[in-house]
Amino acid sequence: MSDPRTPEKPSVLFVCVHNAGRSQMAAAFLTHLAGDRVEVRSAGSAPAEHVNPAVVEAMAEAGIDIAAEIPKVLTAEAVHASDVVITMGCGDACPYFPGKTYLDWKLDDPAGQGVAAVRPIRDEIRARVQDLVRELTTGGRG
Repeated sequence: MSDPRTPEKPSVLFVCVHNAGRSQMAAAFLTHLAGDRVEVRSAGSAPAEHVNPAVVEAMAEAGIDIAAEIPKVLTAEAVHASDVVITMGCGDACPYFPGKTYLDWKLDDPAGQGVAAVRPIRDEIRARVQDLVRELTTGGRG
């Protein structure tokens, strides 16, 4: 017997400046941990041409391949289509829509850093995403 109160799956948008590091890691971890239970997007206010190679390497160490990901530009449509918008150092570049949940994760920027400096950022993002998955899939925020 199905539950008639089953909500649509929540959607999350991760935003950072270049969409080449933090937001890519967060989106990859959320996709990996939540599977098809959550719709995942990422974007940047000033996207880079490619994902940071040190980020790709750090994620590969965690068993997640993001080498084929391409930074995407932040659009009002992406924000509007998301239930939760998580910013990571993009300032006021993210459009505001009433009814959305906005979170700002203060994280070091991996730009220009080697893989050794990216690992602790990756691990902090993984921990935050694990908490987010629990909240989204147990009826917390959504």
